[in-house]
Amino acid sequence: MPEEAEIELDKLRETIDEEMERSGGGMLRWISLTTALLAAFAAVASLEAGATSNEALVMKTEATQLQAEASDLWAFYQAKGVKAAVTEASANAWRAAGKPVPDKVTGTAARYATEQDSIRHLAQLKEHARDEKNHEADAQLEKHHGYSYAVALFQISIALGAVAALTRVRPVWILSLVLGAAGIALFLSRLLR
Repeated sequence: MPEEAEIELDKLRETIDEEMERSGGGMLRWISLTTALLAAFAAVASLEAGATSNEALVMKTEATQLQAEASDLWAFYQAKGVKAAVTEASANAWRAAGKPVPDKVTGTAARYATEQDSIRHLAQLKEHARDEKNHEADAQLEKHHGYSYAVALFQISIALGAVAALTRVRPVWILSLVLGAAGIALFLSRLLR
């Protein structure tokens, strides 16, 4: 039985590696690696953008609820004011008739004034809480925009990396790296705030 021809696989592999290096294979590996890293950053930045957007929406909803509660309290405040005015008109009728104002009427007017003060205080507290929620939501939206811009930079950088891999044009890859670095800087600046 004839022996099979021996092929030196190590020599063949070495020749293939050398040819890949000459034709830009090493560059392709680096482009692939950097593009994969930028894609990972893009995924995390995209998650953060979504999370901050959702958080802002929740805060805006809470602010709207607080505004509705404050509006209800102001309506209640006005109702107490109308009742106080009616009670005062009743007291004026007693006075016009030359009769003493009954204690019940005087007490009711005083009670309405006290209730109005406490209702006004509660309504102002609700408005203050509403303003704080709106401020927090605006801060979250600002972070969201930063993350969104970072995602856009990552996407452009990844696309340029693909173009660089296809064309093997080093300046395109360098531009991809520069935009990716800008995206990373923007992402980290928002993350660390």
